[in-house]
Amino acid sequence: MKYRLNQTQNPGMGTVLKRILITFCCLLIAGCVSKDMSDLENYTQEVLARPGGRIDPLPPIKPYERYLYQAGGLSLRDPFNSFVEQSEDKQEITPVDDPQQKLFATEILTHNQEDLENYELDSLRMVGVLEDKKVFWGIVQDVKGVVHRVQVGNYLGRNFGKILDIQEDRIDLREIIKDSEGRWEEREATLALYEE
Repeated sequence: MKYRLNQTQNPGMGTVLKRILITFCCLLIAGCVSKDMSDLENYTQEVLARPGGRIDPLPPIKPYERYLYQAGGLSLRDPFNSFVEQSEDKQEITPVDDPQQKLFATEILTHNQEDLENYELDSLRMVGVLEDKKVFWGIVQDVKGVVHRVQVGNYLGRNFGKILDIQEDRIDLREIIKDSEGRWEEREATLALYEE
């Protein structure tokens, strides 16, 4: 005699059987767990007993070098225009005769912009100096409180302020500004050591 459960007569009986089956499976799985961890402890001791190695230093990060496209002055084709629809509108580049103007134009256009050029020189603070093998590094703090290490040749401020010398109490700079006639001229500036 076969007994078949009719779900329409007792619908809650199927859920009870499912719960019993799930509980039985969980107990069966829990019974398979071993609390013996001696193999894990042996492996850990073996790994810790190995001699330590030397980690290679990270490769130096190459700073971004800005490239100024100057092929327009050589009458070469503009790479951003389609070569099929080449326009005949060519702008003439007037050569700079004054060597001082040429120097400033090339320095302003070709140097890589640095982080501290985003701030006015008056808002920067020199907070200290580091000396390494008789070479001074200036420690400069920006308006956000971030500390930067600078050396001779770095730029500070928005007027292309190139660092010429670093002393214990000041940083000497050369800034390039435009005069009232639109010509570039240089002026000396100093960032003194900030004392509270």
